[in-house]
Amino acid sequence: MVRWGNNQKHSLEETMRHSQAGAASRLARTGAFALLLAAVAAVTSAVPAMAADYKAEYKLSTVVGEAFPWGFGGKRWAELVREKTDGRINVKMYPGAALVGGDQTKEFTALRQGSIDFAVGSTINWSPQVKELNLFALPFLMPDHKAIDALTKGEVGKDLFKLLATKDVVPLAWGENGFREVSNSKHAIRTPADLKGLKIRVVGSPLFVDTMTALGGNPAQMSWADAQPAMATKAVDGQENPLGIFAAAKLHTVSQTNLTLWGYVADPLIFVVNSKVWESWSEADRVAVREAAEQAAVEEIAMARKGLTAEDSSLIDQIKANGVEVVTLTEAEKQPFQEATKDVYAKWKKTVGEDLVNKAEAAISAR
Repeated sequence: MVRWGNNQKHSLEETMRHSQAGAASRLARTGAFALLLAAVAAVTSAVPAMAADYKAEYKLSTVVGEAFPWGFGGKRWAELVREKTDGRINVKMYPGAALVGGDQTKEFTALRQGSIDFAVGSTINWSPQVKELNLFALPFLMPDHKAIDALTKGEVGKDLFKLLATKDVVPLAWGENGFREVSNSKHAIRTPADLKGLKIRVVGSPLFVDTMTALGGNPAQMSWADAQPAMATKAVDGQENPLGIFAAAKLHTVSQTNLTLWGYVADPLIFVVNSKVWESWSEADRVAVREAAEQAAVEEIAMARKGLTAEDSSLIDQIKANGVEVVTLTEAEKQPFQEATKDVYAKWKKTVGEDLVNKAEAAISAR
């Protein structure tokens, strides 16, 4: 039997106490580390998907640059998205329909396919792929800005957004390119007879060809990139576009010195995102992108309408100051143009959808 002295006994007890304390300390440290890992995991799972899960850059398509209200809307949206998502979503605007080789009628298809992530697009340019968007190009449907608002801010606008949502995009807000006015290098247009024989550039939409033909003009379909050179060389006599486009593009410098304000159609814009891109974001970032679109749209519409009212005609005055003769048609003077295009309206009402057009007509009447 081994006998322990008091000193040896005390030494052993001391050693055991140190050993137990060390084990407890290691256990505590291990437990704390495990808790720390769990906390980090919890925080990480709660944070929206970060840059590693998102694209480094998202592409936004517009037909024109930031000097135009339309392009301003795209640029502003990109700025607001970056700001509201704290830089997680970085958007770069590509004006001039550069992502589709300058052919704006291909923009919607590219957007659906995913080669474009964002777009501020024209209802006219997208109408070949979405026939219901031809609604806004029915001749003389909308007589004023309140009529546009009655459609885009009402049930018609909601119906069209629901439709677009089935076509691989997420529509977020309505913008505005404006009422399209007609200009030419030859003479003032006051009656349909004044259009006879004039070669007028129009967008690539069959409805515009039908309308201009019914009015006696000679429609020439071409992209906006080709339109200005064509006017400069007199390959075409005229064009039709909102005044914001006319002024910013300085069309008076390419012989467009006769301008008629007839408001025959308007061109709302739509802020959209590719649906797969939309689904890749966190819910918080989706909210931020939607809010950014809505804010940019309000600012863009205000810019598109600036200087075009009886209270503020500054944009029209600026155009006149550049040597352009401006003719403003009265409601009575518009009647012969409406009469000349009534068969076109009836034909395209069936194409667009009679129920949708009837709803639009009722909304405008009730405005």
